[in-house]
Amino acid sequence: MAPLIKALERHEAVDLKVCVTGQHRDMLDQVLDVFKIEPDIDLDIMRAGQSLFDVTTDVLRGLESVLAEQKPDWVLVHGDTTTAMAACMAAFYVQIPVGHVEAGLRTGDLYHPWPEEMNRKVIDAMANQLYAPTKSASEALLREGCDPQKIIITGNTVIDALLTIVDRIKNEPALQASLARQFEFLDPDKRLLLITGHRRESFGEGFEQLCEALLGLSQREDVEIVYPVHLNQNVREPVNRLLAGKNNIHLIEPEEYLPFVYLMDRCHIVITDSGGVQEEAPSLGKPVLVTRNVTERPEAVEAGTAVLVGTNSARIIETATRLLDNTEDYQRMSRAHNPYGDGKASNRIVEKLLDEKSTSEP
Repeated sequence: MAPLIKALERHEAVDLKVCVTGQHRDMLDQVLDVFKIEPDIDLDIMRAGQSLFDVTTDVLRGLESVLAEQKPDWVLVHGDTTTAMAACMAAFYVQIPVGHVEAGLRTGDLYHPWPEEMNRKVIDAMANQLYAPTKSASEALLREGCDPQKIIITGNTVIDALLTIVDRIKNEPALQASLARQFEFLDPDKRLLLITGHRRESFGEGFEQLCEALLGLSQREDVEIVYPVHLNQNVREPVNRLLAGKNNIHLIEPEEYLPFVYLMDRCHIVITDSGGVQEEAPSLGKPVLVTRNVTERPEAVEAGTAVLVGTNSARIIETATRLLDNTEDYQRMSRAHNPYGDGKASNRIVEKLLDEKSTSEP
């Protein structure tokens, strides 16, 4: 959402208010700092052990008074989080139009990813403008009976954000040097595998299997593994139990956005269950192994930039090994066209909002 916020700030016709829920405080604050965004409203709902019930009700209650006070013409929400779903519902209850950034992503399985698939469908059913990142996402909305007039294909704002940060790293030598010092433990003679994982449907056996795969891959002398471990204890417990202290595996705390982009740019292969990373890594020419059985981003698989490996340890090892050992296969994936955008999605969304305003005025 950051590049869209910055694009809206540049227009005098827009009175912008940024509201954050604080659901993931540590991760939120560093992103706000990187993009120099100061929220106008902070619901600060984060608390230890919160459930989906807590998040949903806290966001609804918090936004009830915010919307009554601010009386916005539009509410913009992003993606598939429970925060986005509850915010959309709050706006719907008081009949304020909603724009959904990253609309139309579908797996076709209501429980994978869970609860994100349901969240997306609920938001798209209520939203007044649907900013689909790809043609495939637009077609999914049409199949569900969405009004074609509500849909605009924009590309994905995640690519806008990524390209902004890559350009910053490229053009700031002092920043490059600082990032290199931060990761000076990396061996330049080894190929880096970058790992992320946080999906609820992989809790338990799924993360155990992922750890087994990483243990197997770490036996190779030509690779090293960096795994920023998510804060959720359902992730941290098996990862630390099975991987801590192992050769060629670096378990680190979750990285801020800017150093994570640096790691993506430096790595050889990304192994992830993250939707955003599935879109970002191909822009940097990095093959993506998706540790999920289905994805709401099928364009990456179809384009050849990503491959679904699930959480089966044997398949993860087999696919990663093929890319490490077969130069042609690796180059084929790393050179594939990224279907997710050209870095101009935010501008297209702003233009659509301003057009809507001008056509609705008497």
